Amino acid sequence: MTDSADNRLQARNDLAWAIAAGGIGVVLFAALLTFAWHFAATLFLLFAGMLLGVALNAMTTLLGRLTKLPHALRLAIVCLAMAGLLSGIVFLGGTTIAQQATVLSNTIKSQLGSVKDFLEQHGVDTSYLDFTNAAGEAKGEGSAVTTTTPPPSSQSHGIPGAGALASSGGAIISQTLKVLLGTVSVVGNFFIVLFLGLAFAAQPSIYRAGLLFIAPAKYRAQATVIVDRIGETLERWLIAQIITMTAVFLVTWIGLAIIGIPSSFILGIQAGLLAFIPTVGAILGGLIVVLASLATGWIAALSAFILFLGVHALESYVLTPIIQRQALDIPPATLFAFQILLGVVFGIWGLALALPLMAIAKVMIDHFKTEDPARAA
Repeated sequence: MTDSADNRLQARNDLAWAIAAGGIGVVLFAALLTFAWHFAATLFLLFAGMLLGVALNAMTTLLGRLTKLPHALRLAIVCLAMAGLLSGIVFLGGTTIAQQATVLSNTIKSQLGSVKDFLEQHGVDTSYLDFTNAAGEAKGEGSAVTTTTPPPSSQSHGIPGAGALASSGGAIISQTLKVLLGTVSVVGNFFIVLFLGLAFAAQPSIYRAGLLFIAPAKYRAQATVIVDRIGETLERWLIAQIITMTAVFLVTWIGLAIIGIPSSFILGIQAGLLAFIPTVGAILGGLIVVLASLATGWIAALSAFILFLGVHALESYVLTPIIQRQALDIPPATLFAFQILLGVVFGIWGLALALPLMAIAKVMIDHFKTEDPARAA
């Protein structure tokens, strides 16, 4: 009888402990989700810094295959080479980039206004589309502007009142603060990503050891395998992405220059940068190229569209299968759905970083799938 009572008491204690542990786990998981939701932008910023560190470390490792220099010296060479390349682009083509960016912005605004007029002429309601600014700026110079006659007192004296001065001064200060805060935010985020990338690339072994130290000792061996596979996968993918982005930039730039499209250099840059975002980036890049080419004529726009199809085919059927064959193997529909989901929930950060996040998830899923048969045996 005593053993039976002890067993029932032990069973109750085990059940109570399981319920308590499960409840604590659910609360902690909910708290983690809430934290990730509220601080998603900061977490994505940290993840971008980590990706930059992985890319720098991958290029440093590739340089190590050619020379036996120390890691720190190889990293310095890689950083100086990248800084020199960016500085050369800015100093040699900075004026051209600024001019072409201005021309491209005005062209796209004008074409959006033309698209709005075309749709309205054919009975399509465009009120739900944000064509207001583009159409207004496209027509602003040529349309008449209605003005209200100021009060007689203002006309007679020619000096605005105190209320008008205070209102104008407040608006100027408000806009200035918005511009300054926006600039500080962008520059600050850039330097945060740069600092994190350099810190990760300078001492990758220290951060790897610290990450593994967090894992429980019982699962540290499995955590080591997962972390190493994730690092190798991201390194291969980033190197492949850099090659792909460079090829897309060069082919787009040269092709548009041959066709005779203005702003071909800046269009090539945006196409190369958008190539970082699979599927969605190619669609956006092609849309911008075709829209900017409409100002030159239908023949130029058709040629630009054919060029876009060629670049997309080169990226999808040549570069990606050859260069990224060993990096990632994710079905396009799955990747596109995941991109749309993260883009809707988290905005541009989720859209841009959907693929590396999915790559990490795929590595973990593949690891546990291969481990399950071994455990069952």
